[in-house]
Amino acid sequence: MTWQFTLTGLLIGVLVGLTGMGGGALLTPILVIVFGFKPTYAVGTDILHGAIFKSFGAVRHRRLGNVHAHLTLWMFAGSGPMSLLGVALAGWLERSYGDGVQSAEGYAIGAALVLGAAGLVAKTFVKRGMQPSDAGFVLQRRDKIRAVAIGAVFGFIVGLTSVGSGTFFGLVMVMVYPLTIARIVGTDIFHAAALLWVAGLGHLLQGNVDLHAMGWLLLGSIPGIWISSRFTLQIPQDA
Repeated sequence: MTWQFTLTGLLIGVLVGLTGMGGGALLTPILVIVFGFKPTYAVGTDILHGAIFKSFGAVRHRRLGNVHAHLTLWMFAGSGPMSLLGVALAGWLERSYGDGVQSAEGYAIGAALVLGAAGLVAKTFVKRGMQPSDAGFVLQRRDKIRAVAIGAVFGFIVGLTSVGSGTFFGLVMVMVYPLTIARIVGTDIFHAAALLWVAGLGHLLQGNVDLHAMGWLLLGSIPGIWISSRFTLQIPQDA
């Protein structure tokens, strides 16, 4: 199977480019259910794939002025180290329980997906953080502390399950920070790219990445996120 991976990557790339969400929440279960991947390999492949294709989206959004750089850095201060802890836990479980860990990893992914779905629904209705302009938003001390804490909690979940690099961070930014939806999407993708590189390299070193599948996925996801990200500024915020 080759073109099926590429078509899947295109779908993921378009959705992530427009919303910042849907990478791990869609690709990991697709790899497990449709393509028959073991959960640990689905997680590792998804994370490293996300690191590469979201980097293209991050560059695109940065050029469009959609990234709040300081917020990204403070979230990454918590998410980067904790994502490695999640990767280490996944590796420890596999070494300790062998094939039996696949069921445990599957349950962890399932729980993260349920939380992600709830977050997606909440993000649809929560309007608190969506502002017409964020030109005056400067991070205060409490904003920085929140950003590190948010990064630490959800970074661990991403490292363990691959789910949430867009859904969880995007939802919390909508609720906590006074940003426009375009800035939320851009900051979310930029931060996710940095976070997923850390977690993805950890999974690669542990041998949890299918490089062949990842290559075909990238053929679809890179043009998908590059093209769709330009429409973030053009479509209505509610849409």
